[in-house]
Parts: sequence; C-alpha cells; structure tokens
Amino acid sequence: MSITKVFSKFPKTFWVANSIELFERWAWYGFFALFANYLTGSADQGGLELTQQDKGWIMGVGTAILYFLPVITGAIADRIGYKKTLFISFIVYITAFLLFPHVDSFIGVFMVYLYLALGAALFKPVISATIAKVSTKETSSIAFGIFYMMVNIGAFIGPLITLTTKSEPNNIFYISAFIVSLNFILLYFYHEPQKEEKIQKTTIGQTVSHIFSNIGEVFKDLKFVTFLIIVAGFWTMYNQLFFTLPVFITQWVDTTSLYHWFAEHYPAISNTYGDADTQTMQAEFIVNSDALFIILYQIIISSIVMRWKALNAMMSGFVVCATGMALSLYTQNVYFTIFAIFIFAVGEMSSSPKITEYIGMIAPKEKKALYMGYSFIPVFLGNLFAGVIAGDLYGKWSDKATIVKEFATEKGFAISSELSQNEYFHAVAQKMNLSDIELTNLLWIQYNPSKIWVVIYGIGIFSVVALFLYNRLILNKKE
Repeated sequence: MSITKVFSKFPKTFWVANSIELFERWAWYGFFALFANYLTGSADQGGLELTQQDKGWIMGVGTAILYFLPVITGAIADRIGYKKTLFISFIVYITAFLLFPHVDSFIGVFMVYLYLALGAALFKPVISATIAKVSTKETSSIAFGIFYMMVNIGAFIGPLITLTTKSEPNNIFYISAFIVSLNFILLYFYHEPQKEEKIQKTTIGQTVSHIFSNIGEVFKDLKFVTFLIIVAGFWTMYNQLFFTLPVFITQWVDTTSLYHWFAEHYPAISNTYGDADTQTMQAEFIVNSDALFIILYQIIISSIVMRWKALNAMMSGFVVCATGMALSLYTQNVYFTIFAIFIFAVGEMSSSPKITEYIGMIAPKEKKALYMGYSFIPVFLGNLFAGVIAGDLYGKWSDKATIVKEFATEKGFAISSELSQNEYFHAVAQKMNLSDIELTNLLWIQYNPSKIWVVIYGIGIFSVVALFLYNRLILNKKE
C-alpha cells in the first residue's frame, strides 16, 4: 500500500492528536533543555544558583515521578475520557509554567516541578493511546513513525525558540505556557476515541486498585524485573543529555571557535544563539544538535537496524550511547563535543526502539499486554539514577562553582560569599592575574572535572555485559 493511501486512512483525530503532541513537546523541551542551567546558573544571568545536588533531586526525582504516574493517570483517562483529561492536563501545564518565575528556593521549585510533572503524566498516556486506537495493524507502524517524528520536531524547535529569550529567563516559562495554550484550540477539533465497555463499568478506585495489583504481579517475575533494571542503565546515560551536559558545556567547554565560525558564515545564528560580549555559543544550542541528528538520520539508522535482532541492536546501541555521552564530557573542544553528541544520537536511534520490542519478545504470551504496559519502569529508574550522577557526583567532581571556591580556599583568598557565581569567579581570576578562560584551563588541569566520563562509560559497558549475561544465563537464549 502506498504512503498516500495509508495517510488517507487516518481520521482527523489522528492529525489533531499529532499536532497536540508537537505543541506539547515544543513547550516541554523549550523549558526542560534549559532547566539544568536555570537551576544552577549564576544569579547575574538569571540563574537560581541552586547546588548541583539540588538540581539532581529536582530533575531526577521529579522526572522519575512523571514517568511513574502515567500507569495511574492512563487508567483514570480511560475512565473519565481523553478529552477531559487533556483539558485538565493543559490547565496544570499552564499554571505550573506561570508559577515557576515566582519560586526560587529548592522546596518551591521542587513542588512546582512536581505539579508540572502531574500535568505531563496526565498528558502522556492519552496521546499515545489515541494514536493506537485510531490506527490499525496495517497503519500502526507509519502512525507511530509520524508520532515520534512530531516528538522530535517539537524537541528541536522548542529550545531554539526559548533560547532567543534566555537573557530574560522568566520568558522561558511564559513562552511554554503560551505554546501549551494553543492546544485548547486543537482540543476543540479532537474527537474522543470510543471507550471500552469494561472500563466504563468500573470506578476509578477499582481501576487504581487493579493497577497496583498488576504491579505486584509484574514484580514477582524476577527475570523481568532484572531486565528492567539493566535497561535503566541506558536511560541513566540518556538523561545526562539534559541533566549534566548543558551545565558541563557552560562551565568548561570553550565555544569561542564555534561562535567565530557562525559569525563568519551564518551571523544570524551567532547573533541569536551566541553572546557577543564573551563570544561564546549557548550550551543548549549545542546540545540541541542531538534532536537535529535524530530528525536527519532516524530513517537511515532505523532501516539499518530493523533487520537486527533486538538484543544485538540494544547492545550495540548501548555501547555507542555510552561512548558518545562519555566523550561529550571528556574534552573542552566544542567540535569534539558536537561529534560526541552525534555518536550518542546514533546509539540512541539504534537502541531505544528495540527496548520495547525486546520486552514484547521476553514477556509470557498470556501476559504480553500487561508487561508492555510497565515498560516505563526503566525510564523511571533511569531518571532516579541520573539524578544521583548529575547531582551528588557532578557536584563533588565537576562543578565549576564548587571547584573555584575550593581553589580560592586553598590559596587563602578572602572573597565575599555574597557575590554571584560569575562575580566570584572573576574575583578569583583577578587575584591570580588570569583571564576567565585561563583560570578555567588551570582548574581543568588541576582538578580534572572531566573524570565523570569514566562513570558514564562504566554504566554503559556494565549494562551491555549484564544484558548479554542475562540473555545467555537467565533466559538461556543464543542470539
């Protein structure tokens, strides 16, 4: 069947749902890609100057809860209706974004982020379920291909738009609130998929009780739980793209050469996403190349790995992901960093789709639907583990703000703690008769903040070895 004929089989709600997904991902990544630097950045640039540990708790625990809640919110949506659930989700989203500029403490930001996570958790299961319900076996592959394309387009566009207003950080949240509000217009054209009669006859309490009963049943299968924990290693690596890398690039990577290249060849980009005073490029702009690589190469990579066995694709992808993320935290060379992000993106495109496929393969035949429904667990665990690395570990090993204070103490410099992070760093540089770049290079050599790459790479290799042993020893399979 031709693509044109397949497209003609999709009802209007399919296209409305995909458009809603595009705007939601635009709003989410427009804020989330900048969130790590917003939490920990210098106050004179609009940052909150929270500690890396605070960042790890907020982004790790908060996002983990976001990925756990859909198992409950999805069942509630089935009961009260998708359209009503989407309406509530948009209200929560908008009010949460509007609250962010009014909180600056750890507790305040954490609570608002948890509230935002509730909005996202209400949204997530509805759109994917809509796509599933309005497509058939014949059209589902293309349907979800279009869906994931919308996800990546939104993930790419969002940061590019909000980065244009980074000098006024509050605008980041206002833009995201506005983008979400556009979905109220689309919601008017959204047609409610038919509810299942069995779900209609149950109460919300009965539905939630049944969910936790299923969770208990799944957790009794130690083989399956072991697999989920192993796969959490992939998501632990993946989340460093948002939790750690933007902060690392901002603090340590020299982006001046990239700024000058854009200034010479594409001045509109350097003017929009660079800083003329420091002649540097915004870290989030560089990290956003991951989404661009996926948009450009996903079809090519998918066509290559589609014939591979799921385990082989996952193991290969995990190794490539680990290598890319580790290398992105290894150097101060911005071009090397971009190349490392490309390597990471290739691994991500290779392995991520195969995880769900492998779960379907190892699940008991009579419980496939149940097991597939709990494929969120590795994402949940991956966010928790990623928060520890991006928080405690990065804070102790790699945080520039912490390192420069330790350096100043060792040198016996008396510098006011009331200064912003940037002002404090400038003061230390002046006392050393060094420029900011020279002091950064000195700290890089003396404290080796890039050593965190070893942990990231270790997690990836451990996941690959564990997955291989799991398949050979526990499942007794040879692929």
